[in-house]
Amino acid sequence: MKKITLNFILNEEPVSLEIDENARLLDVIRDVAGLTGTKEGCGVGECGACTVILEGEAVDSCIVLAASVEGKHVTTVEGLAKNGKLDPVQQAVLDHHALQCGFCTPGFLMSAKALLDKKPNPTRDEIKMAIAGNLCRCTGYQQLVEAFEDAAKEYQKG
Repeated sequence: MKKITLNFILNEEPVSLEIDENARLLDVIRDVAGLTGTKEGCGVGECGACTVILEGEAVDSCIVLAASVEGKHVTTVEGLAKNGKLDPVQQAVLDHHALQCGFCTPGFLMSAKALLDKKPNPTRDEIKMAIAGNLCRCTGYQQLVEAFEDAAKEYQKG
């Protein structure tokens, strides 16, 4: 398999990684960069466990060709907390006890973060739509929606 050098911004840090030319972004994040918060669920873009933010948009990293992120900005769940302080979406999920096993949580966090970065005052329906591509097998979605509504209040404060 041919190797290429991939240069992009990962969690606000420039990286240069040697990768297989046909590697998925998910595999590069987990296996090459060593950031294992992003999970593989289905591998076909259906469950949202692998959601990351690519140039401001929530994407399923399992269906993104890694080479396509050359020069772009990618944020994973590891990039949410800043200076030891959780992002409001993370804190709200904790405050609302909006998780069970936690496998799907990174994907939900990234979908909510992408929404709130663009629209800090979303409606409940907009929150539901933003997380519609994320599946959870353990719990209901009500606590997640309420958590992201509370997180929105923090985003509105700036």
